[in-house]
Amino acid sequence: MKVSHIEHLGIAVKSLEESIPYYENLLGIKCYNVEEVKDQRVKTAFFLVGETKIELLESTDPEGPIGKFLEKKGEGIHHIAFAVASATDALAEAETQGLTLIDKIARKGAEGMNIGFLHPKSTHGVLVEVCSK
Repeated sequence: MKVSHIEHLGIAVKSLEESIPYYENLLGIKCYNVEEVKDQRVKTAFFLVGETKIELLESTDPEGPIGKFLEKKGEGIHHIAFAVASATDALAEAETQGLTLIDKIARKGAEGMNIGFLHPKSTHGVLVEVCSK
């Protein structure tokens, strides 16, 4: 899998309303996009820091993946996302290397990206996302 850059770091938060002003002050930049991804049961907020984004993730359903993460681990880093030419191809390559996939094929994520996740059990405890435009 050839990675061009870190696309974003995903951070689970309890409240975008409370977290956005904190990150704007911390980073010295404004949040440029807030959107809901209904099928993932999450609202996202983005900050651009150089070529990399910070994605804040607020659960819209306690039974969704971010809701469960917050219940189990609390607020904090949820995943790291790498930019690749094709998320589907990167997932297939990862599987041939013996990694466990959460997604067999890419699906639509925030900002219209094609995304897929590798299971942290096979990535040394880190939830890894691959993203492509």
